[in-house]
Amino acid sequence: MILTPETIAFLMAAALMAGCIDAMAGGGGLITLPALMAAGIPPVQAVATNKLQSCFGTFGACIAYARRGHMDLATYKGPVIAAFVGSVGGAWLLQRVDPSILAGLMPALLVAMAAYFTFSPKLGDADSHARVGMGGLSGLIGVVGFYDGFFGPGAGAFYTTIFLALGGLSILRATAQTKAANFASNIAGLLTMLAGGHVIWIAGIAMAAGSILGGQIGSHLAMRFGSRLIKPLLIVMSLALTTKMLLDPKNPIHLYLFG
Repeated sequence: MILTPETIAFLMAAALMAGCIDAMAGGGGLITLPALMAAGIPPVQAVATNKLQSCFGTFGACIAYARRGHMDLATYKGPVIAAFVGSVGGAWLLQRVDPSILAGLMPALLVAMAAYFTFSPKLGDADSHARVGMGGLSGLIGVVGFYDGFFGPGAGAFYTTIFLALGGLSILRATAQTKAANFASNIAGLLTMLAGGHVIWIAGIAMAAGSILGGQIGSHLAMRFGSRLIKPLLIVMSLALTTKMLLDPKNPIHLYLFG
């Protein structure tokens, strides 16, 4: 597929913005997937190419959080492995069924997640008591990993919600662990779809440059401002993604509600 220089510049700008937002609150796919579609890339290839660029952004964010001591891979290796395994299954299934099937299930979950972040009084900068064990946490993260490999947008916000609400992590540490899980599911989905030959390399590499820079900017902003910045962004991104899904005429839930 041949992309013009203007299209590549557009995709890089979209990836930079998405990388910044994704490092702070998740939901960067809300920007990059529509951008890839607007460039004329078919859905499965768009998801695969999005995985390539997102891998670089999430890896860069992981490094930034780890250097500041906010990431604990020794303790949370189970959820990270579960995200990887789940994403392999999701990416495998994506190449065989219509991803819009799962897209129709997302708006209600995203609204509930936004409500949780809005009304919960316990989202702060200190860890709290975990509500589930590591096995349960890994299982839930694995389910989100499956979703990330299959469809993607909003997966980071789902990871963060689980680490916060059930894992008992502070909002900053939950965001840091989310980057580790998100990188695992991104790389797993990418490897699975590489085998199917679905990645558009020129677009993916160009977007990766923007994603890396955006990820560094976003992670440093999150570490500086903590819950004051992350919580509002989680709410906004959840509601924005819900709105997009409801207004998308190709989404099953749009067809159900509006005919």
